Amino acid sequence: MIKEYLKLEKVEGPLIMVSDVDNVSYGERVKITIDGTETRHGKVIKIEDKLVVIQVFEGTTGISIHNSAIQFMGKPLEISLSPDLLGRVFNGIGEPIDGGYAIHTTNKQNINGRPINPVARKYPKNFIQTGLSSIDALMTLIRGQKLPIFSGNGMAHNELAVQIVNQAKIEGANSENFAVVFGAMGVRHDDAAYFKKSFETSGVLDHVIMYLNLADDPIVERISTPRTALTAAEYLAFERNMHVLVILTDITSYAEALREISSIRGEVPSRKGYPGYLYSDLATLYERAGMLEDREGSITLIPILTMPNDDITHPIPDLTGFITEGQIVLSRELNQKHIYPPIAVLPSLSRLMKDGIGEGFTREDHADLSNQLFSAYSHVQDIRSLAQIIGEDDLSDIDKKYLHFGKEFEERFISQGKNENRSITETLDLGWEIVSILPKTELDRIKPEMLDRFYRSNNEEG
Repeated sequence: MIKEYLKLEKVEGPLIMVSDVDNVSYGERVKITIDGTETRHGKVIKIEDKLVVIQVFEGTTGISIHNSAIQFMGKPLEISLSPDLLGRVFNGIGEPIDGGYAIHTTNKQNINGRPINPVARKYPKNFIQTGLSSIDALMTLIRGQKLPIFSGNGMAHNELAVQIVNQAKIEGANSENFAVVFGAMGVRHDDAAYFKKSFETSGVLDHVIMYLNLADDPIVERISTPRTALTAAEYLAFERNMHVLVILTDITSYAEALREISSIRGEVPSRKGYPGYLYSDLATLYERAGMLEDREGSITLIPILTMPNDDITHPIPDLTGFITEGQIVLSRELNQKHIYPPIAVLPSLSRLMKDGIGEGFTREDHADLSNQLFSAYSHVQDIRSLAQIIGEDDLSDIDKKYLHFGKEFEERFISQGKNENRSITETLDLGWEIVSILPKTELDRIKPEMLDRFYRSNNEEG
């Protein structure tokens, strides 16, 4: 029998407090009935002796200490899991918002997931082709990897996310065993409409599950959204043996919701007001990606976050970088030059790239070419700085070739159309074409046998 509590101790922001409560667990689901008619839901977020603090998902507007009945359901927040999830749109706690039917199934799972035994993990190795040259060649995405995108306000991260979803191609995956789980936290209505329309137009919506928490939705729901999305991904990957690409945007909105709730709870703040457990909280999300030894499926995670003031040392990108396996950084400077995608090559990296490229995965020259492009583009930055001091006319001939290389690299290799899908062969061939602007003597990161096979000598002569 479920006990009902008819008097609240306090209502504060999105939280309500109930006293003299027994046998309640942290994270337990709560049913709140207002004036005997309206029903809302919440979860237990704090227990102090017999005082329980509850987050209300739909907000506390209209709730007073005398007009509400509280029932503790004896189980955590769960979502229904079924293949029918594909092609559907839900809110942050798994309720349909696309006008379709509710998912009825006996398979319900706790959104907090279960930790993956490190011994049971399979090391990620297989290359994922995104069709974007800068990512595929220089910061290669590997199946089962967690690779965040560090962006800034007003930059093209939404367009980049849509293009990756539309073009992502995993070896061994097809329309039957490939799915995308898209979780959006604190997004504007026009952004949510853009994502829906883009997926519909490109014809991928039937294998996409969307969990949307809009900017005017409760912040409490925002904290559950990524967990709900990852629970659906775990079901598809580890029970249905599918290859799942999870995109979560915007992690900054999630962290700010966490900070707001932490402040309301009276917790001692850490850096920039964020709770001291921000690192471990983000880890509970990111570490749910990966592959298991005894399962065919995989979860590849691309979290997107907007860096406040484009500050990569801000706690959110800083802590994210510690947990994940690299990062793709977007550049304000390239964005202002109208280069899309505006990927800043030098601060970006993929720590698992070395194990998923080369012969048998992409092409045998991939690693050498990637190292040389990084090295040459890094040298371009030094020469541009020098040119600002002495002027381009006084640069040496080889320095001028580096400037030409840098311009071609940005305008032809990094930059590409929003619907342009380049194969890895096209990407590597284009890389050789551009790096061959430089004389062979400058290409010290490439093995001689690779130079003999792939170098375009007509560029050097020109």
